[in-house]
Amino acid sequence: MANQGAKKRKEENRKHMAMLLRVIIASNVIYVLVRMLIFYSTFTWKHWVGLLITSVAYGVSYQQLANMAKPTYSNDGELLDGGYDMTTGGVCGYLHDVIYITSFVQLTSIISGKFWWTYLVIPAFGAYKVSGLLKGIFGGSEVGVEDEKSRKKREKMEKKASRSKIIRTRNR
Repeated sequence: MANQGAKKRKEENRKHMAMLLRVIIASNVIYVLVRMLIFYSTFTWKHWVGLLITSVAYGVSYQQLANMAKPTYSNDGELLDGGYDMTTGGVCGYLHDVIYITSFVQLTSIISGKFWWTYLVIPAFGAYKVSGLLKGIFGGSEVGVEDEKSRKKREKMEKKASRSKIIRTRNR
């Protein structure tokens, strides 16, 4: 019964990583079959570059997730930790987003090359997160100037909240 949680997480991570690998392989196979074999007359060097970019994005993201999901064992081979929980957000969630966006872009670029513009979502979101981080670091905790009306409303709400409430009960 010891380490049941670690064993369960290890198995969940194994299944999750297998599912991600199936998504990556399916997207690449569909892209290669349809784009290279069916629409071979319109396949140019740009499509090779796109395939290379998506392969790198898949590879880096998948490798990072695989390292996070890797279980740790003690010297005698006992399972200590089942790996990182893949359902949490943060970096793990962002890596999943990169894989899913890459799959979307790769498959929809079969229809039109304009779908490659969707790939700009990733650096745009990264810039948004970095700007929020920089604003928090350099902006400090400065609060905007409060006007008179909002100050009075806030004071009134604080005063109302500080009053004790009378609870009336009904005796029969």
